[in-house]
Amino acid sequence: MSATRFFFVLSFWSIAMLGNPGYAQTNSAALKAGEYLTDGGSARLVLKAGSGGAMSFSIDAVGGNMHTCSLEGEVRGGRAVLDGTDAKSPCIVTFKPGAQGIEVATTGPGSCSDYCGMRASFEGIYALAAPGCSRSAVTATRRTFQQLYDKRQFAEARAKLQPLLKDCVRTLGEVEDGRIRNDLAVTLHKLGELAACREVLAPLAEEAKLTDAQVRDNYPPSDADVRLPVVRATRTNLRLCGDK
Repeated sequence: MSATRFFFVLSFWSIAMLGNPGYAQTNSAALKAGEYLTDGGSARLVLKAGSGGAMSFSIDAVGGNMHTCSLEGEVRGGRAVLDGTDAKSPCIVTFKPGAQGIEVATTGPGSCSDYCGMRASFEGIYALAAPGCSRSAVTATRRTFQQLYDKRQFAEARAKLQPLLKDCVRTLGEVEDGRIRNDLAVTLHKLGELAACREVLAPLAEEAKLTDAQVRDNYPPSDADVRLPVVRATRTNLRLCGDK
């Protein structure tokens, strides 16, 4: 084979591979379908297998004062290209798998701002949700807990709910963690386990000492509206469990 013909064959192979969805799949092979969450659970990434080596994705995130991000699209070769602030500045989102999870980032400041409120961002490290810790799984566990509690099956209700505080600690948001702790506290009270009730509420005790006005001073308005019911429940349940 002549040098000229060899160069032509090699060039044709390179162009074909670069334009082939299977090549994109090589770059995306480390991306696995599933639900991924950031530390604290403020953002969620869902990846689903697509066609031609691509994956579909959706991201939802919550930031300060309940501002949100929402975007979805298709990942090829480790990135997604969405409409940006203008035709010259597309929103390019990159997905880089690593030891800690998938690093999601953008390639240009402000190019993806149309997808987020002013105090929200979707960039960060997303870890694969632990078994039983996806948002739907946590919701299902809490629903089953409530059914058991309503039937006065308090020991079973505790056994159902308690593992969330251990298994899902990395990806539970502060407010959801507080709700779970208060649900568990009233269950422990029903079981006569007052010391355990106080112990499960201990991480919330300092904030429960604040007045409603002080809580509102510490957070943006919408955040305070969400946190205050947890603070009030904690105050009530600490008294219920004999806290002095």
